[in-house]
Amino acid sequence: MYRDFANFIHTNKDVLLSKWMEQMKEQADPAILLVTSDILYEDTSREFLDLIVANVLGTKDGSFSEKLDDFAQKVVHLGWSVHFVTSGLRTFGLLVYSEMKRQGLFSTAKKNADEDIYYHFENWLSSMYNVVVNAYADSWEKTVSIQKTALQELSAPLLPIFDGISVMPLIGTIDTERAKLIMENLLIGVVKNRSDVVLIDITGVPIVDTMVAHHIIQASDAVRLVGCQAMLVGIRPEIAQTIVNLGIELDQVITTSTMKKGMEKALAMTNREIVEKEE
Repeated sequence: MYRDFANFIHTNKDVLLSKWMEQMKEQADPAILLVTSDILYEDTSREFLDLIVANVLGTKDGSFSEKLDDFAQKVVHLGWSVHFVTSGLRTFGLLVYSEMKRQGLFSTAKKNADEDIYYHFENWLSSMYNVVVNAYADSWEKTVSIQKTALQELSAPLLPIFDGISVMPLIGTIDTERAKLIMENLLIGVVKNRSDVVLIDITGVPIVDTMVAHHIIQASDAVRLVGCQAMLVGIRPEIAQTIVNLGIELDQVITTSTMKKGMEKALAMTNREIVEKEE
């Protein structure tokens, strides 16, 4: 019975594809259609259809898994949700079933033939769900893992500005996991860049509470052990007031209100200064 479904799809590919695309456009998130051209949408749908046929017919040559992985990566990158993909499977399956029934391709001589056919139909859909959804899930996990790694690298970068002077700009909320990453990057970076002074810029950090201050103090103590002086810059008035109200001691950390003042201090600490060039 599965082969009957696949042969029907293969024979009526263009008609089914056209009807399927129209039905799915009505269900699609407008954002999906906005970033997907008509040509790309049709090519992707056709590729999906070919994979369905190959899966049902059992024509899984050595390249089938690779093609399936490539397709899954494509739809993930296009922003097609798993709900849209599974909905597409369901819609396509019902379309095939309805068209075959409309054309009288199901035998009704057997008792309870409709129930038997529908049983095969549901098994057919289930087999497609398992293959496609698993591939989608694997691709999504890989994509999320890559993005997470990239975000971690960007969340606490250490930038060498001058010889012996580095800057770590921090933006956004600092939680425990990110604080550990800041500590690791800070220690590795100051040693790698042979930094004498490192400026930790918290201008873009919205809230500095006891936990954040504690991690900053820990980071400052850690870099001091490897011969580098930490400086906390970008302390806004409201942040300063919060630190005082919480009773947080920053005696061992040099602080400034702006990056400019911090850089001037850092240059002075490395026996340099900013001078105006005479014309």
